[in-house]
Amino acid sequence: MPETLAAADVAASDADLLDRTAIAVRAAGSALRERFGEVVRHQTREELMRALAANDDAALDILRPRLTRLRPRAGWVEDELDGGALPPGEWWVVDPAEGNINHLHALPEWAVTATLVRDNRPVLTAVHLPMTGETYTALTGAGAHLDGRPLDVAPTTDLGLSIVATSQARPGEEDDVVRRVGSSITAMLSDALVVRTAVPATLHLLNVAAGRIDAFWQFAGARADLLPGALLVTEAGGRISDAEGRPWTPHSESFLACAPGIHTQAVATLTR
Repeated sequence: MPETLAAADVAASDADLLDRTAIAVRAAGSALRERFGEVVRHQTREELMRALAANDDAALDILRPRLTRLRPRAGWVEDELDGGALPPGEWWVVDPAEGNINHLHALPEWAVTATLVRDNRPVLTAVHLPMTGETYTALTGAGAHLDGRPLDVAPTTDLGLSIVATSQARPGEEDDVVRRVGSSITAMLSDALVVRTAVPATLHLLNVAAGRIDAFWQFAGARADLLPGALLVTEAGGRISDAEGRPWTPHSESFLACAPGIHTQAVATLTR
């Protein structure tokens, strides 16, 4: 477990850390792109899980030593399904293959993410999309960027003119969460212009930060698929809460990220 940081422990600037983190996720993304190609068919769940783990390991073999060198005393979280708060100190929260199932099905929507969390607050994040070559970054207090260009959320003020998105319930999710996901999609189909449903969550959140879509929501969720996008959206000027409009934390049972101008409308739809 990492020790709580004193100010003197932060030897390198966070901006420098972000630059080096971006290099690391790009290198891991290149390794995964070399593995990308034909659709991989699996006859059993065990075969599928082994293939997913092989992709994770290929990226982690690059990410773990590089990020550990950057912050040797930081803890390490790589279970993409983990949730809740972390102990005090610094932690790397990593998803080595966000959208891994898409990768195995020769779909281009997948990414490599690394987020540095300090005392349960995301400080910096880097998200690389190997199939487009794009790298999204955010640093607390310094904004969100796509390959160095500033990002801003949409100026939308009417949910009825909005493109919104969500991801599906995880395999094996509790029945009440599955039903809540379904009812929320039905509600948004009535109130929003377009509803998109797909995985992974991080890619939807990148689009919110870039102003391409106006809102993303999810029930349950995990640190690895929400923290990178939460920081990007916040630094791009967006609003983060739970689905009922309360402040979001890793303990929250729901998540909403959107343009500030439609936050109240989105909450009203999701809680109807």
